Amino acid sequence: MDMGGLLFMPYEELSAMQHRLELDGRERLVVSGVEEVERFDEEEIVMATTAGTLVVGGEQLHIGKLNLDGGELHVDGSIHTLLYEDKASGGGQGGFLRRLFG
Repeated sequence: MDMGGLLFMPYEELSAMQHRLELDGRERLVVSGVEEVERFDEEEIVMATTAGTLVVGGEQLHIGKLNLDGGELHVDGSIHTLLYEDKASGGGQGGFLRRLFG
């Protein structure tokens, strides 16, 4: 939207582009800026975010809410690890996890 030379984006589009993590007591995680969930089970969730690949590890993990249009994901369970795969470390080969499990 253009208002007198200023460019404004709807809040939904802006929040979908920004990456944010909110962890509540290691039992509830809210992630914004999610582009795709690559795979998930009760012990690991792998997702592509605007800040790179994020791996969530734990026990009894459940995706409570997934809104890819808004870029938001809610995870419940016992969260043990949050690990980012650096975008640059992939070297054009699909990243560490894809090379490992490829």
